[in-house]
Order: sequence, then C-alpha cells, then structure tokens
Amino acid sequence: MAHPSNFGEGEGRLKAMHDADFPGGVVVDPTPITAYDEITVFYNGLLAQSGAEQVYLHVGFGDPRNWRNVQDLRMSRTGWGFVKTLEIPDESRFNFCFRDNAYNWDNNNGLNWSFEIHNGQRRI
Repeated sequence: MAHPSNFGEGEGRLKAMHDADFPGGVVVDPTPITAYDEITVFYNGLLAQSGAEQVYLHVGFGDPRNWRNVQDLRMSRTGWGFVKTLEIPDESRFNFCFRDNAYNWDNNNGLNWSFEIHNGQRRI
C-alpha cells in the first residue's frame, strides 16, 4: 500500500516541496519511506542554485559508510528545482547525494542524506 504524499499532487506538489524550504533544498516525499513504495526526491540546493545544466541523484543502499547498489539517476529539471521519482527496494537505508554534469558534488558537507527504510509492518 503506497503512502500518500505529504505535499499533494502534480505541479502543486513541486511548488509545495520548493516552498517547504527544507535544509539544503532537499525534500523526500513521502516520509517515512516504506520498502517497495515510490518516492520523489526534490532538489533545489547548491548545484541547482549555481546554474547546473543537469543534476544527478547519486544513490546507494545499506550502511551509510558502505553503500550498495550505487547508481547515478538523472533528475528532471522543473520550474521549482530538480526532481526524481524512484521505487525503493527492500533495503535498510536509503543514502544519497547530488552531482552535476561537471562532477561538482553536493554531499551535505560530507554527511550525505540518509533515511531509514521501513518494511511496511507496524511495530507493536
């Protein structure tokens, strides 16, 4: 069962994610993240603000210090920032940062971004 967006749908969703003005210009929706659900990562951080032609979502799973299944996913440019929607595999953590087409990085001052992935079961 997919969890509803915290920011609405369509173009209004992107504007709401932009207007939320989260630290680093990064919004993940919906949260908490549940395995096999589709999430959207919104980015309007340093690379976007410095005029990057293209931004890539650099993702990996598992231990934040030792990522597995690492990929660079091309983000789509919108009027509000860059956005990428992806399905979350059944892993323990979702780790990510950003790079542009010139290999400039935004890695949250070396910390990256990291979210726990829930298995969808309610804890009692």
